[in-house]
Amino acid sequence: MRFMGLRERLAQRLPFYYGWVILAMASVPSFGSRPTMAVATLSVFVVPMTEEFDWSRGQFSVAVSLGAVCGLLVSPFAGRLIDRYGSGVLLSASATLVGLCAIGLSTVTQLWAFYALYIPGRAAFSSPLELGTSTAVSNWFIRRRPLALAYMGIIQGIGLTIFPLIAQVLINGWGWQTAWLLLGIFTLSTGIAPILLLMARRPEDMGLEPDPEKARQAIRVGEAASASGGSTSGTGAMPKPSRLTEINYTVRQAMATRAFWILALFSVFGFIVQAGVSLHQVPHYIEQGVPAHLAALTASTFAFGQVPGGILWSMLARRFPLRILLSAAGAMMTVGAIGTGFSNSLSTGIPMGFLLGVGVGGMHLLLRLTWADYYGRLHLGSIRGLTLPAQIGGQAMGPIIAGFMADSTGGYKTPFTIFGIIVAVAALMVLTATPPGPIPVGNVPVREPAGD
Repeated sequence: MRFMGLRERLAQRLPFYYGWVILAMASVPSFGSRPTMAVATLSVFVVPMTEEFDWSRGQFSVAVSLGAVCGLLVSPFAGRLIDRYGSGVLLSASATLVGLCAIGLSTVTQLWAFYALYIPGRAAFSSPLELGTSTAVSNWFIRRRPLALAYMGIIQGIGLTIFPLIAQVLINGWGWQTAWLLLGIFTLSTGIAPILLLMARRPEDMGLEPDPEKARQAIRVGEAASASGGSTSGTGAMPKPSRLTEINYTVRQAMATRAFWILALFSVFGFIVQAGVSLHQVPHYIEQGVPAHLAALTASTFAFGQVPGGILWSMLARRFPLRILLSAAGAMMTVGAIGTGFSNSLSTGIPMGFLLGVGVGGMHLLLRLTWADYYGRLHLGSIRGLTLPAQIGGQAMGPIIAGFMADSTGGYKTPFTIFGIIVAVAALMVLTATPPGPIPVGNVPVREPAGD
């Protein structure tokens, strides 16, 4: 209650909408806590840790998949907690877990200890941190939701780009133990107190309008209607609902719609490709004779491509149907995945990595936006908690499928080509994911005004 009073006083004194504070708080773990346990960051620890303890690469990689499985299991519970209590406590607890696990990883000497510490940190990355950040932003923004989610995605992309580089510098200078220790300290110092103090569930909980600017516009329209005899058009007709009219589905109602299952299946296919190609693209180019330090540029280019990609897709999100944009993002991923498989040099590898990154950035942003736009804010955490396992499952399967197929075929051309075909099918399929529309209650559709 004390924290709520602080937030309300701050919201009254700020010269701008408090939702931007929520965006800043969601961006903190997106920049720090999540990249700490990302595969891109872990990749720079593979060689020093496996060589020191004589672990196999397969043993080391198992931790990523097991962490994804654990994230899949906790996802439904995390979604319900977010709907009931908001994202603040869950995000702070997740940042605490990630920070402590990273600090603990600096002391490991046994494989079981590595699993015991990395798996829960990876689970927090996969589920609570993804759900908590994206749901918080979606709850506070509607009209500007594409822009807000794009800003968060940009900050997350920057973190994913620079954290592996920072970790590599620390490893080169002071060893992998110090690198884990400092990453954990950074996460603990930034990801707990500010979020606990300033994060709030929804604007309505603080007595705020979801969209003050839009509310003022509605008042002006109402005044104009009264002055003209009760109708803005002079015909007495009610204004047509805008595209941004919010419809709040329950979990059961959402699951009864076709779009729910199509979007979930698109998530599985898309994230199989995202994880499978991103983890194995550097080994692919090394096998083609590209020096390791140059091959790593393709991974950085892929991560960086998600930053301008977020800007591009956010600009298009209110001008075109979301299912069309999801299909376009899938088409980009198709070209990027197949192009990477057939590429054997940086001259083609870097453009393909960038194109794949732009497509993946669009998939991240547009899926978050589509779930919120299609099903509303009221039960968004619970709905996303049930659909996030599709994303996590795809991320868990992609690297394993690509690895085994590469072992059996002698290279990555076949798995990357198959991945491209898979996401092309998903891109066509998602075109049928039309918005579910109003929920009939008797003969009256339930609609709630939207805005931010």
